Amino acid sequence: MTTLTSADSAAGPEAPIGPPTAGRRRSRASVWRAFLSNRKANVGFAMFFVLLVMAVFPSLFTSVSDPTAPAKFTPRLTPSGAHWFGTTSLGQDIWALFVYGAREPLIIAVVAGGLATIVSVLVGVSAAYLGGIPDDVISFITNVVLVIPTFPLVIVLSAYAGKPTLTIMIAVLVVTGWSYGANQMRAQALSLRNRDFLESARVRGERRSYIIVCEMLPTMISLIIANFLGAALYSVLAAAGLQFLGLGDPNSDSWGTMLYWADSQSALESGTAWWAVLPAIGIAVLGVAFALMNYAFDEISNPALRPVRRQRVKKLGTRRRPAQAPATVGGGARK
Repeated sequence: MTTLTSADSAAGPEAPIGPPTAGRRRSRASVWRAFLSNRKANVGFAMFFVLLVMAVFPSLFTSVSDPTAPAKFTPRLTPSGAHWFGTTSLGQDIWALFVYGAREPLIIAVVAGGLATIVSVLVGVSAAYLGGIPDDVISFITNVVLVIPTFPLVIVLSAYAGKPTLTIMIAVLVVTGWSYGANQMRAQALSLRNRDFLESARVRGERRSYIIVCEMLPTMISLIIANFLGAALYSVLAAAGLQFLGLGDPNSDSWGTMLYWADSQSALESGTAWWAVLPAIGIAVLGVAFALMNYAFDEISNPALRPVRRQRVKKLGTRRRPAQAPATVGGGARK
């Protein structure tokens, strides 16, 4: 990983015992350059940006202001210029429902994914740095949560959490979505625990909280972002599944709620197939966007991938050099 290399080089045996600020800045810049040059990241970010604009400014995509109002239009209209994807059996414009339904999945992805990532970082990094009994206890709890089937647990927690609201759904997704990231963070932090730049921070007498937050976490930025994208993807898919099963708020504007009502109203049999197909496409597009960005950051943060690419470049360079060497030597001999 580039961040680890720069941190180690800044904290070498002859380096002063100050924080490797310049090395970290170069590492962060290289991470973002690698992200911008990655095709998967560019495609995923472009898809996410379009959905984000649609969620923040729905009036740019539809003229309907209240898409969930029943009997607003003639029921079961076929797609036309006035209604691009037709209307539902309740007299609602399907395209307007889709546009306004993009907001809640994005909120769930950002909030639930962000909170799950924060918990993963706190649990995984703290366990690895503290070591000993705290590490054993935290690792045991993490492994127990990992082996529990996630989606059945989400269904049980949602069913017994009371009235289905957005807050309760986010809380359930955070409780069930932190363990995998915590395991990754712990493994990465264990590889950093005895690095020279952390040892120099201990020699300076820095507090443990300062070492974890200001010394260790900056070297794990790309992995943290990758974990956030993975947690966001899990949150979107799990929330859509819960809403489709009727465990969400049936009056909310969401793609999962659209699927729930489309199924309950037999959309595929009643000639309003877009009522079910369009939200499914939206969930798939959002999931693919997070997955592509996650794969990109996984390639950036994986320490085994960058050296392989560099070795390939070096091999290509060594193959080209021998072809030019005899011409130079021969030319010198003829002189």
